[in-house]
Amino acid sequence: MTTEPTQRVATIDDVARAAGVSISTVSRAFHMPDLVRASTRERALAAADELGYTPNRAARGLITGRTGSLGLIVPDIANPFFPPLIKAAQKRANAGDHALYIADGEEDPYTEFRAIRMLAKQVDAVIACSSRMSENQLRDAAALVPLVLVNRTFEDLPAVLLDIGSGMRQAIEHLHALGHRRCVYLAGPAGSWSDRQRQRAFRQTCRRLGIDSLRLGPFEPSFEGGVRAADIALADGASAIVTFNDLMALGVLARLSDRGVPVPAQVTVVGFDDIRMATMASPPLTTVASPAAEAGRVAIEFALDPLAARDRGGHGAQTLPTQLRIRASSGPAPAAQPANSPVDKEAA
Repeated sequence: MTTEPTQRVATIDDVARAAGVSISTVSRAFHMPDLVRASTRERALAAADELGYTPNRAARGLITGRTGSLGLIVPDIANPFFPPLIKAAQKRANAGDHALYIADGEEDPYTEFRAIRMLAKQVDAVIACSSRMSENQLRDAAALVPLVLVNRTFEDLPAVLLDIGSGMRQAIEHLHALGHRRCVYLAGPAGSWSDRQRQRAFRQTCRRLGIDSLRLGPFEPSFEGGVRAADIALADGASAIVTFNDLMALGVLARLSDRGVPVPAQVTVVGFDDIRMATMASPPLTTVASPAAEAGRVAIEFALDPLAARDRGGHGAQTLPTQLRIRASSGPAPAAQPANSPVDKEAA
């Protein structure tokens, strides 16, 4: 009986001989490419590709003390805001020869912390997006593994921030220009840092422009949460509704349609995030666009090189711009509304 010969697995020695370089140069070409001349690096990688060689992550970890892996946690993996961020993060991690493990925090601080604790020994760093954890939990998590935050600040941890305040100011100034003088904000999760930033900018801008403002919530940051919030917002009589995110805004639009309330003829609706479905809504949703993909890419760069956060942000953080996208869900106030002295209200 004859047997098929076993195909020999290429080694780093084979790659070095084929490329005409040393073994250490091949290793640096994979793991520290910035230290290798571009032409030499390309020759080594081409030889590795031709021979089918891939570096041994376990061996590298024993030598360097690093795993070659990163963790990424989002509060709700089903939220359409996060896939572009995840995809960009995955692409940047791959470019840095790192694997990326993704976990869903399920909008729960304890689930999020547990995920970090489980990942801590398997990754070199964890990126926590829109973290719902308390300050004590963040402090404990940072003691377990290097942390990079997205849309959250805490002490001196590296962070990638979206300019939420600017986006909200743009939205309220747009509503004021359309004649709206009474606006409702539908708040997101109680533990959300992003929601606190939205609320602060909403109140401050309404006060500056002489707009009566009311905060309702918190609500679940989902389509269903928006549906439930819509009736409460309508009962207040405001001419404009601003929501924590686009999913809630889509729920509001659906409920208003069910009740026969025309948008924007009777009520204007503004969202936050500019997810892909925002342009597919009826009417298309006016919303604040946030650069989710860029945030994912920069967060990976900070995780790969913690000093990059200091170099690029000055204080361990980098802020990315937001931009209002005006579409058909916003229009002039239905009737002239007298300018009142600004009033801030909250309703549970």
